[in-house]
Amino acid sequence: MEDPAAGDLIAQLFGTVSLPEYLLVLAVAMTASVIGGLAGYGPGLLLPLVLVPTIGAEATVPVIGASAFFTNASRFWVFREHLDRRAFLIVAAAAVPGCIIGAYGYSLLTGPRAGLLIGAFLILMVPVRRWARRLQYRLSEPGMVVAGAGYGVLVGSTAGSGILLLSIFMAAGLAGPAVLATDCAVTLVTSVVKTGVFQAAGSMSAENWAMALLIGAVTTPGAFIARWLVRRFSATLHTQILEAAILVGGSVLVAKGLLA
Repeated sequence: MEDPAAGDLIAQLFGTVSLPEYLLVLAVAMTASVIGGLAGYGPGLLLPLVLVPTIGAEATVPVIGASAFFTNASRFWVFREHLDRRAFLIVAAAAVPGCIIGAYGYSLLTGPRAGLLIGAFLILMVPVRRWARRLQYRLSEPGMVVAGAGYGVLVGSTAGSGILLLSIFMAAGLAGPAVLATDCAVTLVTSVVKTGVFQAAGSMSAENWAMALLIGAVTTPGAFIARWLVRRFSATLHTQILEAAILVGGSVLVAKGLLA
């Protein structure tokens, strides 16, 4: 005989999301994780394209924020000895206040406006990424504070701002594993902060937590797959595919937001 309590729990966790939709989200999450390992970023840019139609724009940023903790925890553990503690403390301290403001502001948005914000930001990230790669100046510690504060607002209110954090540390003189380790450490902090804000604002339902945990689980092995692929394929092709998907998906989200 079926337990009613168990049935209620399953209904809370899975809500209106069907099994095929879950499988699609997890497949995209795994792919985005692999691309992230090759190109240095990816999950926060690709996941909105499948999450917005599945769980709605309002839940997308909270879910990605919570899943980012699990995604970055394993990566940080692997590269933890390369952490630049000073850069981490400067940027993390500067980012937290803005992250709180950004997350709270996002929690007040309605569905169409949230979708419009996500779509516009995704499109903007394509030229910003290319500009950041050509950036050649050295970022001072005061500059890191200013950049970290701006990043905090963006990471709290959008998905896909990870490329900006990578650019901050590279402009500050970090390279190789130090960039990855310090980036993951700051992302862990902002993930906890924004998830706490979204939880307090009522944006993290049981269904959203279930989705975030599943995404975090499938993205962890993606880093190991990327490590195997990086020696066999160029990251350039993956980056071009990623940019094309971002531009198309972001345009669709903007159009929906404008027409809603």
